[in-house]
Amino acid sequence: MPDDMTLQAMVMDELTWVPNVNAAHIGVSARNGVVTLSGTVNSLVEKVAAERAARRVRGVQAVAQEIAVDSGSTHRHMDAEIADRALKILNWDLEVPDERIQVAVEHGIVTLTGTVMYQYQKQAVERDVGKLGGVTEVVNKIDIQPTANQVIDPDTVHVKIQNALQRTVALEATHIAVAVQGSLVTLRGKVKTWWERSIAENAAWSSPGVTEVDNQLIVGD
Repeated sequence: MPDDMTLQAMVMDELTWVPNVNAAHIGVSARNGVVTLSGTVNSLVEKVAAERAARRVRGVQAVAQEIAVDSGSTHRHMDAEIADRALKILNWDLEVPDERIQVAVEHGIVTLTGTVMYQYQKQAVERDVGKLGGVTEVVNKIDIQPTANQVIDPDTVHVKIQNALQRTVALEATHIAVAVQGSLVTLRGKVKTWWERSIAENAAWSSPGVTEVDNQLIVGD
């Protein structure tokens, strides 16, 4: 594992490399594999991009996100305008059951409620809204509620997820343990990167009937 100063420099280099992040406005500190990001950016999209960039760096085990979003007085939007744009963008996205989603906006903070059948739909809603100008934070309270025909026996879910992990070339599936209790899937073990951790979690979410994934995978060499 890189020492703290090396890891800090590596993260700063990655932030500078990413075209949609202004690294000059972001502070980076590192301690024992935990990287803290601070500073102020112009949009939620840039804040998310900065965190993703930090997580890609070898040796980063966790990220403390302390970046603030301030779109500036010339880019501010009224809450009503943000809400209107959010409803429109959700209506345009074919992945999203927009009729089942509710949007509330207060001081640029968007709160999402409602129900969807899959995790990817919940993520799509948050991704869509997070791109809008004036949004400083997205609070995603959408519930995942599978239909009756999506409820699968836990043993079947376990087998399907294990098979999915083994098909993924980027993962050492033998290092990942899968436990299924009702509609909850728990992942344990160790992976080399945050990217692998994310792939494993997405594989678990892809199984019909899963409403919660507890990702306990540890990132490290």
